[in-house]
Amino acid sequence: MNNVKRMAACAVLISAGAAAWAQTAVLAPPQNVLQLSANATVEVQQDLLSMTLNTTREAADAGTVQTQLRTALDAALAEARKSAQPGQLDVRTGNFNLSPRYSRDGKMTGWRGTAELVLEGRDFPRITQTAARISTLTIANVGFGLSREQQSKTETEAQAVAIDNFRQRADELARRFGFSGFTLREVAVNAHLGGPVQPRMMAMDAMAKSSADAPPVPIEAGKANVVVNVSGSVQLK
Repeated sequence: MNNVKRMAACAVLISAGAAAWAQTAVLAPPQNVLQLSANATVEVQQDLLSMTLNTTREAADAGTVQTQLRTALDAALAEARKSAQPGQLDVRTGNFNLSPRYSRDGKMTGWRGTAELVLEGRDFPRITQTAARISTLTIANVGFGLSREQQSKTETEAQAVAIDNFRQRADELARRFGFSGFTLREVAVNAHLGGPVQPRMMAMDAMAKSSADAPPVPIEAGKANVVVNVSGSVQLK
């Protein structure tokens, strides 16, 4: 019986020792592994215009405010839809809200409401001329960006450059450390927009009338930077 117990104890010790050895082998840090990253930035002209128009109404009761806002928004939508074209000029409503107004002593004095209409697309003249013809809303905000097509195309270009930069840097560092080359272990590729130029309003005297109905709203798009980062590790050999 004692011999059986001794043999079982030895088996447990051997098993535990093997497990500890295996764990140590697994956790042993890899040798000659280099961590690095590389970037690529491509500057591109912004080709997407987003223009927000809005109006504010006030009245003693909420129903009156809501009716006035709806009337103004319906008229603006009717005008905008005349020029709508998918991708070139997309029309959608924005925020529509009502809120009570209070006096300094906390007494409710009436209601205030705001309605928005958003014109967005790649056809800048079509958008600005449409905005100029809408009389029931005024321009509240102008923003620029990249269309999906432009962003995808630019990301592909920046990605190719970033990968080449990563490989060149890995090869250069490998040789400086005395190795002949490397093999890729793991890699991550990330893209984002960085540092777009803020939209600028053109001088009013530089605005040219290109529509018989109304002059276009003066705008000028800037440029955006598409940045791709490639990071990972390589095995030096």
